[in-house]
Amino acid sequence: MAHRRLKSFLFVCTGNICRSPLAELAMRREATIRGLKLDIDSAATGHWHLGYPPDPRACRVALQHGLDASNLRARLVTREDFERFDHILALDHSHLSYLRNLQPDGSKARISLMLDHLPGRQGSAVADPYYGSDEGFDVTWQEVEAACRHLAEKELGPVEA
Repeated sequence: MAHRRLKSFLFVCTGNICRSPLAELAMRREATIRGLKLDIDSAATGHWHLGYPPDPRACRVALQHGLDASNLRARLVTREDFERFDHILALDHSHLSYLRNLQPDGSKARISLMLDHLPGRQGSAVADPYYGSDEGFDVTWQEVEAACRHLAEKELGPVEA
């Protein structure tokens, strides 16, 4: 029987403290549900929060869904990530443009917009909750969780009963 190579995923937003860590956790949960140990990470396009944990509001939302964000730390996306990961997902259009400019020629990574993987939301950005109310983080979770569920179904296969 042929062994299928497992997929790897990187989620990218501006500071790597709100949207992308929540997406990372959502995809980690999808992998766990399927009994898979995958390379899943998140990164930033900007340097403002490097080395810091996710925003406390993102940590709160994660905990509400049984996930622990406390060990995550913000880092920059690198050119090496385009060889490490199969899928690099931008949380908004500015990240998508940044990634396309950074991507080395001939790299293996497939770059896409996060919500392109959520039926009916293709071409949309995940709104940045950082400057808004706490409820914005709940909306962000709903969007990234749904997109990760659809992406996992497509790339990793259905959850076995």
